[in-house]
Amino acid sequence: MPKALFAVLSAALMLLPAGALAQSYELIMVEERGCPWCARWNKEIGPIYSKTAEAATAPLRRIELHAPRPDDLTFERPISFTPTFVLVGDGRELGRIEGYPGEDFFWMLLNKLLKQHTDFKGETP
Repeated sequence: MPKALFAVLSAALMLLPAGALAQSYELIMVEERGCPWCARWNKEIGPIYSKTAEAATAPLRRIELHAPRPDDLTFERPISFTPTFVLVGDGRELGRIEGYPGEDFFWMLLNKLLKQHTDFKGETP
């Protein structure tokens, strides 16, 4: 990249307001084999989640409870229950839903988390 173009781009980035650069969000589902509430979530929400506005803001990523935590994730406190859904922004925990309270409550709680921590404007499916 030519030095002049680099200088112009660098200056432009410095003029952007704080938070203007997009933050990367994910919804981490912590699950374990044999968890009946995980199975219920997988049946009721799993098939449609990727098609929702919520997924467009926070795509789903699954991790196993007893597996080593991925290096790119930081949780505020240990996870004890499955499923636990952790909203992360750039790998850092922003909030969580512990357990699966059923379809209606899940969407309500997820919407609340997303509206609290992102620019999400969607509605519950």
